[in-house]
Amino acid sequence: MKKPANDTVMTNPLDLFTEEIIHAILDHLNDEPFSKKSFSLCCKSFYFIESRHRKSLTPLRSELLHRAFHRYPSISRLNLTLCPRVNDATLASVAATWRATLLSINLSRSRDFSGIGLRVLSGSCSGLVEIDVSNGTELTDTAAKAIAEAKNLEKLRMARCKLISDIGIGCIAVGCKKLKVLCLRWCLRVTDLGVGLVAVKCKQLRSLDLSCLPITEKCLPPILQLQHLEDLVLEGCLGIDDDGLVSLKHSCSSLKMLNLSKCQNVSHVGLSSLTNGADNLEQLVLSYGPSVTTDLGKCILNYSRLKSIRLDGCLVTCSGTKAIGSWCASLRELSLSKCTGVTDECLSFLVQAHRQLLKLNITCCRKITSVAIDCITKSCTFLTSLRMESCSLVSKDAFLLIGQCCQFLEELDVTDNEIDDEGLMSISRCSKLCSLKLGVCLNITDEGLMHVGSGCRKLKELDLYRSLGVTDVGIAKIAQGCPDLEMINIAYNNKITDSSLTSLSECLRLKILELRGCLCVSTVGLSAVARGCRQLALLDIKKCVNINDNGMLALGQFCHNLRQINLSYCSVTDVGLLSLANTNRLQNMTILHLTGLSPNGLAAALLACGGLTKVKLHTSLKPLLPKYIFEYMEGRGCVFHWRDKAFQVEIDPKGWQLHVGRSPEG
Repeated sequence: MKKPANDTVMTNPLDLFTEEIIHAILDHLNDEPFSKKSFSLCCKSFYFIESRHRKSLTPLRSELLHRAFHRYPSISRLNLTLCPRVNDATLASVAATWRATLLSINLSRSRDFSGIGLRVLSGSCSGLVEIDVSNGTELTDTAAKAIAEAKNLEKLRMARCKLISDIGIGCIAVGCKKLKVLCLRWCLRVTDLGVGLVAVKCKQLRSLDLSCLPITEKCLPPILQLQHLEDLVLEGCLGIDDDGLVSLKHSCSSLKMLNLSKCQNVSHVGLSSLTNGADNLEQLVLSYGPSVTTDLGKCILNYSRLKSIRLDGCLVTCSGTKAIGSWCASLRELSLSKCTGVTDECLSFLVQAHRQLLKLNITCCRKITSVAIDCITKSCTFLTSLRMESCSLVSKDAFLLIGQCCQFLEELDVTDNEIDDEGLMSISRCSKLCSLKLGVCLNITDEGLMHVGSGCRKLKELDLYRSLGVTDVGIAKIAQGCPDLEMINIAYNNKITDSSLTSLSECLRLKILELRGCLCVSTVGLSAVARGCRQLALLDIKKCVNINDNGMLALGQFCHNLRQINLSYCSVTDVGLLSLANTNRLQNMTILHLTGLSPNGLAAALLACGGLTKVKLHTSLKPLLPKYIFEYMEGRGCVFHWRDKAFQVEIDPKGWQLHVGRSPEG
């Protein structure tokens, strides 16, 4: 049968896009890896253009790198933090593939490479400007000498390279004269000699981190003569004291940030000498250092451009804060977290003097009351961040003032306070709020959360840890009103059921979900989350005893971005644990007291989850697993942490200290 004469051959409409248009689309997808992958699979031309367009790469495992060598010819930034084992041969292949394009490489979580691989990398990639080998505890001066061959290097981070000495640092100082950023934090063999060489040879340094080094004031004169130095970190340098600092004859007029936290032998006397002539100083960090006295306050008065002061953990006197308050310039950031001696009187004086404050941290200032909050809200109406965890003497009425007066807030932490629903209704006026922490707030209920859900539509982080008045109704309003939610913690809330999880499944951007100790949630709710929240990266379901293998099967099928999971005390067996291997990206797993788990099932799951870097297990399992499992896993870069915890019947044995970030235990 003949085709009609007016018929035309159909073409793919996607072929009409020019490369420039496709590049513009890909640029908008940089923060959406799954979307970029889907885009590249639309057609062959998109696949080809995406492979040429990609400039940055973060491989899930080192064995996947060989695929990237063939597909992505133009990589300039290579992040290997998900690859615990990177040997010299791999670095040689990287150098051979991207010698003309590579600008930056991050090896801060990798091991197994040495100076041999670094020499090939530095020698071949002439455009390399940034290297991060932090945590390279086995790297020696030979490795430092290899890095020194990267003549165009501008940024070098070597934190915790504890075997590298002045010899290696001297090689870097001579070879990398274009350095602008250098971090030597916890490089315990580097002394005044090595630091002095860096300061003499690397004249373009902008940022220098010497935290916890065994240095004294002897290395400071050449540092202070660096004409472009802006950031200097001397945290925990106990060899630096007042006696040495008063002898300094040089000043650094370009300095903008100085960190002297935990320098317990430096008082206002040494600070004054060190910063003499630092007219451009904008940020000063003295946390866990000298007492805030009148003399220290007067010393700070000399810095006319100072915008930020951090005094966390310091002993504060009223006369000292009044001296700071007498300063004519206006601070933008003030941190007094865990400072003893902070009272209503001194805090009120401070905020009245610095009305342009944008960030204020008064965490654990347990002597302040509603009087100080009243003064803060009336004086600092432009606050974007207020952190006031555990200010237990502040009454519930004070929180009404926050919403009434501080409507530019983007971050608010009122953990462990007396805030109630009326306070939340007031705070819901803060339409710019992105982070709200309400952990251990026992007076709030669903009514308050309804106001938050309707007023704070930009909310991304919500912490409701152990806020026992919250139920499914409140969570539903949050999920409905805050579509951009990325993190929620509802751990140890016994009124939360699967209904809450079904509501949260509509939050498509959710990445972190804390459900620890929620006894009423089950596999049904978790499966709904798995289907809806495909970007989920961290999940804590410890003591969710009604979650079983079907929940793990759903995670394995839908949550391919899952990186960390705690499923201790759950009803998961060998089948469920093995199904997690389908997530592909799982790195960190905590498995304590899974009664349905057998040694053979655990061994199979460990072998199947190829990207694991950290596994926390009960010590009773150690003799039951074959030795080759440990050898194979450790050879792949996985670290085992063994715990000898007895089975805990209690829901919350440590009280609210179990809140995420407060306890390292699983």
